[in-house]
Amino acid sequence: MTTPATGPAHEEPRKGPAPADRMPTIKDVAELAGVATSTVSRALSKPDRVNQHTRQRIQEAAAQLNYVPSSQAKGLSSGRTGTVAVLVPDITNPFYFDIIRGTQHQLKAAGLTQLLVDTEESSEMELDALHKMRRSADGFVLAASRLTDAQLAEVAGSQPLVTINRASADAPSVVIDTPSAIIQALDHLASLGHNRVCYVGGPPTSWSNEMRWKVFEEDSRRRGMETHRIGPFIPKTTSGAAAADAALRTGATACVVFNDLLAIGMLQRLQARGIRVPEDMSIVGSDDIFGADFCNPPLTTISSPIEQAGRVAVAMLLSQLNPVPGGASRKLAVMPTHLTIRQSTGPASD
Repeated sequence: MTTPATGPAHEEPRKGPAPADRMPTIKDVAELAGVATSTVSRALSKPDRVNQHTRQRIQEAAAQLNYVPSSQAKGLSSGRTGTVAVLVPDITNPFYFDIIRGTQHQLKAAGLTQLLVDTEESSEMELDALHKMRRSADGFVLAASRLTDAQLAEVAGSQPLVTINRASADAPSVVIDTPSAIIQALDHLASLGHNRVCYVGGPPTSWSNEMRWKVFEEDSRRRGMETHRIGPFIPKTTSGAAAADAALRTGATACVVFNDLLAIGMLQRLQARGIRVPEDMSIVGSDDIFGADFCNPPLTTISSPIEQAGRVAVAMLLSQLNPVPGGASRKLAVMPTHLTIRQSTGPASD
């Protein structure tokens, strides 16, 4: 007696109407073909592992039902979903536009699909997304992760990931070297005669924010400058008014600001208060986002190859997903930066 899974080629699969109210599933195909769902999975993903007669019956059943394997179903047999999740703290921040474009292009070239997640500047949302998506993504790119060192170590130990602008001993990282450009900014301000300078800080959970402040404090004090720090501020233009008012209270003649959005918000507030930029105060931003060159006045800012950082991060992730025998995975990539001087900086007023 032959079983349904190994019957002769002329045996017809059991007929049955496909459910009208939903898409057909792998279980529907298995029932129609008279085999187990695992056999259907093997027949569609690794056909050489199923005998010809069974494979033909499964293919006929799948065609009759118009069944299309989902990425998750493929992942059950192959261990891969063909997707990579890219997590960013704020989808509305133009800084992340170029990162997203870079990761998208590199993933597309590798035949993979990008899943984009906005974590809304929340470490809790970021960690929750990582846990929930473990089985639906082959790997992760974390842009400016807000996780703690312990949290990052935990997730890096259980899934392939690469960080951007968040150095970690536990995960491969792409670091945009804005601290070195902070020194360039202070060189520039010192050459213009500024002796009282202020760092306008971003989110307290931002790794790059702390790195920039550390370099700013050390280098400005080494130069004998009067040094101030204000913040933290949400890195949006809407925080610029409070930041500008706080900066004026310090008596500083120049500010280096966490990002361009915050700096542009400061420019708007200073103009509203009748404070001239750069005659009364100089402003330096960071990221050189779209719009930084045509705000009023055009913003002096730290420029970096942001899109390239996204591409490099994906390349490093792919080396984890598809390791080369005997090859060593890259653990750290540092992207160079430079100061772009525009009209928001000028000679000190005193």
